[in-house]
Amino acid sequence: MGSSAETLEFQAETRQLLRLVIHSIYSNKDIFLRELISNASDALDKLRLESLTDADLAETDATDLHISLEVDPDARTLTVRDNGIGMTRDDLVDLIGTIAKSGTAGLLEKIKESKDATTAENLIGQFGVGFYSAFMVADKVTLRTRRAGTDSGTQWESDGEGTYEIQTVDGLPTGTSVTLHLKAEDSEDGIADYLSESKIRQIVKRYSDFIRWPIRMAAERTDAEGAATHEIATLNSMKALWARPRSEVTEDEYSEFYQQISHDWMPPAETIHMRAEGTFEYEALLFLPAQAPFDLFSRETKRGVQLYVKRVFIMDDCEALMPNYLRFVKGVVDAHDLSLNVSREILQHDRQIRGVRRRLVKKVLGAIKTMQSKDTERYATLWEQFGRALKEGLVEDADNAEALLELVSAASTHDPDRTTTLREYVQRMKDGQDTIYYLTGESRATVENSPHMEAFAAKGYEVLILTDPIDEVWVDQVPAFDGHRLQSIAKGQVDLDESDDGEKATDADKAQREQDFAALLPWLTTTLSDHVKQVRLSSRLTTSAACIVGDAHDVTPTLEKMYRAMGQQIPPVKRILELNPTHPLIAVLRTAHDTKADDPALAEIAELIYGSALLAEGGDLPDPARFTRLLTDRLTSTL
Repeated sequence: MGSSAETLEFQAETRQLLRLVIHSIYSNKDIFLRELISNASDALDKLRLESLTDADLAETDATDLHISLEVDPDARTLTVRDNGIGMTRDDLVDLIGTIAKSGTAGLLEKIKESKDATTAENLIGQFGVGFYSAFMVADKVTLRTRRAGTDSGTQWESDGEGTYEIQTVDGLPTGTSVTLHLKAEDSEDGIADYLSESKIRQIVKRYSDFIRWPIRMAAERTDAEGAATHEIATLNSMKALWARPRSEVTEDEYSEFYQQISHDWMPPAETIHMRAEGTFEYEALLFLPAQAPFDLFSRETKRGVQLYVKRVFIMDDCEALMPNYLRFVKGVVDAHDLSLNVSREILQHDRQIRGVRRRLVKKVLGAIKTMQSKDTERYATLWEQFGRALKEGLVEDADNAEALLELVSAASTHDPDRTTTLREYVQRMKDGQDTIYYLTGESRATVENSPHMEAFAAKGYEVLILTDPIDEVWVDQVPAFDGHRLQSIAKGQVDLDESDDGEKATDADKAQREQDFAALLPWLTTTLSDHVKQVRLSSRLTTSAACIVGDAHDVTPTLEKMYRAMGQQIPPVKRILELNPTHPLIAVLRTAHDTKADDPALAEIAELIYGSALLAEGGDLPDPARFTRLLTDRLTSTL
C-alpha cells in the first residue's frame, strides 16, 4: 500500500539542465549506465560506512552488498538496483527534483559556452548530476527507494519533460532501483540495444570494472541439449588497481580508472603509483589531470583524494591528505593501519596522516619537477592549467617553498612567446646583477608599457612579468630564490643610474642633480601631500616624465583593492612620486619654480604630472573630473 501520487514541477534550472543532457551534452549515450552504476556504488559505500557505527544497520541491511542489472525484454526495461543506503522522500525531492548546489547558473553558462561535446560532458560529470543521463535512452524513468533504517519507501517517476510524480510505497527493500523504460534502438541517434547482454557487459567492462562492489546480472544460457538455464554472472573484476604492482597495470587501465573517479574524459597528464611500508603502510594512486576543472577556483570546490582502509571505502575528498593548492590532484590512498570509523576531525590531527600527506606532496611536486626537466611541452601545458593554484602553495606551504619555486614558470621580457623558470632567469643574469627583478600588473601589455620598465629595457635587464592575482601575494612571502633577492621594479630604490656610455654615474653627478632639484622636490611633496608621501628623483625612467613607486614593504595598489574586496579594512597607502630629471617637462617645471614659485598654475601642473603617472600604471584617478578640467584648461592656454 502507499499514498496517492503527487505531481511536482522540476526547478527551472533543473529543466534547463535536463534539456541539455537529453539533447546536446553527451556524445556517447552509453555513459548513462556508468553514471547509474557510480551512483549505486556510492549508495553502497555510504551504507557500509554507516553500518560501522550502527549495529542495527550492520545486522539487517549491510549484508551481501551488490549492484544488480535486470533486463525485461517484453517490457523493454533495464533496471539498475542496489541494496545500499537508499533515500527518503525529502532526499529525492532535494537531489533529483532540485539541483541543491550553488553555482548552477554558472555551470549552465559554461556548458553553453563549451565548444565541443567532450568539454560539456566533463563539466556535467564533475557537477554530479549524471542521473539525468538516463533520459537520453529512456522515455520514462521509475525510481523506487527506501532509506536504511526507515519503514516506508518512495517511488519517483518522470518522463523528463517538466514534472515528476512522487508517492509513498510500502514493502520496498532497502536500497534504490532505477528502471529505465527504454527508447527504441536508433543507430543514427546513438541509442544502442541496451537490452543486449553483450552490450551491457561491454559498457560495464569499459567504465565500471574497478567498482569495488560486485555488479551482477542474470543471464540465460542454453546447454548442449537445448535446455535453458539461468545463472547470475558478476560483470566486473572488483580488483583494487592501486594494490597491484605497477608492472602489472597498463596505461589504459590507469586511464580508465582515473576517468571513473574524476568524471574527466581526458587521460591524466601524469600517474603516480606508490607503496609505503614500515610503521605505517599504505598504497596511493594519484593522477595529475590534463586540464583544469571549471570550478578549480570556486569556493565550493571539493579537494582531497579518496580514503580507503584495507580496501574499505571511508570518505571522498579527504582534505587531510592533500593541501588546498593541490586540490586538482585526483586519486586514492588506501591506509592499512587506520580505524574504520576514523573521522575527518581525527584525521586532521593524526600524526601518521600528516606524515602521509608530507610524502604525497613531495611525490606530486617531484613528479612535476621530473616532467619539467624531461618533457617541457607537457610541463608547460600542466603549468598553464594549474600554475595559478600551485603558486598558492608559496603562501600556504613554507616547508615546500623551495620545491615550488623551482616549478614557477612566468612570462618575461626575455622572450615574448615563452615563459621562463626562475632557474633559467638566474642563469641569464647580467654580470654583477644579484637581484631577480619583476613587475606585477593586470596584463602583459600593461606591464610592458609601464614607465617602470623604461630603464630596465634600455639597459638590458630582464624583468619577470607577473599577471596572476596570486602573484601580488606570493612575491612578498618569498624573500629570495637560490640566494637572489626578488625585487619589484615598482618598489623601493632602484640603482640603475648609468650614463649613456654604460659607466656608473658618479657620486658627484648625483649630488649635483640633487642640488639642482633641492627646491622643487620638497615643494612638490607639500603640494601633493594628499596623494603622495614623497617626491624624489628617479633612475628608472628614460622617456616618461614621472612614475609612482612604493616603499620596499608597502602593500601594492592591487593588493590593497583585493584586501578591501575581501572586507578587510586597511588604511590607504601613500606612495612615492619619482621624477625623470632629464625629461623636458620636469626641466621646464624646475626652471619655472625657480623663477615664479608662487604661480598657481605650477600646482595644477604638479597635479597633472601625478595623475598622468597614475594613469600610466593603470591606476584610478582620485578625481577624474578635476583632472580632465585641468588638462583641458592647460591645453587651451597653449593654443
